[in-house]
Amino acid sequence: MAEPWSPLHLRLHRQLLRDPALLPAGAPLLLAISGGQDSMALLALLRDLQRLHHWSLQLWHGDHGWRENSAEQARELRDWARQQGLSLHLDRWLEPQTSEQAARHWRYGALEATAHRCGISHVVTAHTANDRAETLLLQLARGSHSRGLGSLRSRRPLSQDENSPTLVRPLLGFTRQETGELCQQAGLPIWIDPSNQDQRYSRNRLRATVMPVLEELHAGSTLRISALAERLAQQQDSSDQLVDLSLQTLSTVLDSGRRILRRRALMNLAPGNQRLLLHRWLQQQQATPSQADLIEGLLQRLAPEQGPGRAQLGEQLWLCWDREQLWLER
Repeated sequence: MAEPWSPLHLRLHRQLLRDPALLPAGAPLLLAISGGQDSMALLALLRDLQRLHHWSLQLWHGDHGWRENSAEQARELRDWARQQGLSLHLDRWLEPQTSEQAARHWRYGALEATAHRCGISHVVTAHTANDRAETLLLQLARGSHSRGLGSLRSRRPLSQDENSPTLVRPLLGFTRQETGELCQQAGLPIWIDPSNQDQRYSRNRLRATVMPVLEELHAGSTLRISALAERLAQQQDSSDQLVDLSLQTLSTVLDSGRRILRRRALMNLAPGNQRLLLHRWLQQQQATPSQADLIEGLLQRLAPEQGPGRAQLGEQLWLCWDREQLWLER
């Protein structure tokens, strides 16, 4: 494993002292380990800091079945973990799809199931500043709402379930170069995933072609973009508090349990406030369009001169409105 103490250990330790709720002392942790350099560096750091924070550590690895040798690599990782005296849970995707979104959905579902089964409160992943910078740029290119630009947060519920474990990303202030150096200095084994070089995936293409150019033009841009995503997330939290107060006067829950939003009052506001309130009201009901232009389209159809109507937000989800109010039908 890594040296007992290094500048990276010190940075993470100080971060946890400043924000003790991130990885609470004594909490049971489930570490998502791919075998790549970021996750191996995360394991090394948390294992070395365990004596100070008294966590209990368990590992999880997901075999996506995308490669012929993925099962063999998963077994090698499990054998290495056993040699280190670590418990590793191994899941294999029985119906793999070549979709990043589908893989993420399966991965987080399997992590949550394992956490519930083992009584674990915090699931920890090894996302770095590079991952957060890449996410911001991809979301920006897709025309995401401002919320999406700060979507890779240091902690959030793993799912929408009220008993969901907390998903924690403690390495968002570290770069991929730093995790690689830590693994090299500590002599940690690394299992390379060839799919990370597959240019068919948008993130891989961005990582290989765009990020190096930005770093060449403005050294340190990865950390600065990642820090911007953090500021946007904090601003979004502050905005949400004010918007929630405003929604208390514009929305009502009927005796039937249906939530309604007063259309006329909403459309009398400035356009920027209309966007914020409608987006937040939909988000509270897990019905948020991911792209900003979809919100703009809805607001155009809700203009006072327009009549009743409805718009499909999902496979079985509709936003409906008459001249006075809006509501959701599932």
